[in-house]
Amino acid sequence: MKPLDHLEHLDKHLVDELAQVARETVRDELREQTRKQRRKAALYAASGALALYAGAALALAVGLALALGLPDWAAALITAAILGAVAYVLRGMARPGPAHAAGMTPGHESTGPGTGVPGGVPPVPPAPPAAGPVAGAAGGPAPGLVPPRPTDDPDVPGRRA
Repeated sequence: MKPLDHLEHLDKHLVDELAQVARETVRDELREQTRKQRRKAALYAASGALALYAGAALALAVGLALALGLPDWAAALITAAILGAVAYVLRGMARPGPAHAAGMTPGHESTGPGTGVPGGVPPVPPAPPAAGPVAGAAGGPAPGLVPPRPTDDPDVPGRRA
């Protein structure tokens, strides 16, 4: 037995003990941070719920004020239209990009290069260079142009062979 073999056992024990202390310290710190975040999340949730009730009370007050001079159904309809218009404006403000600020509806976005608008038709990539002779050389098509198809081509739409 070598004279340092007993120290190897002590090193393993020391490493295990240090790892255990580090784990406990990290665990305690994460618990403290989670506790603070949980409290903050609960306060935000309570604030949102109270804001929802305040908005409902405001909508009711507007409807009742309109009902003083209008039939009840008309007051409710006007209140709903006002709330819908406010919701539409807020949705438009939440969306990034100038296309939505101009009042464009979804599905009619500009999809040119650099717009970055998802959900529309993707921009068409440029046509690949023509195969065959060197593009632009004598007998070959000019760069970027696609030669016309022959009239007897069965792949041409609307023509039957």
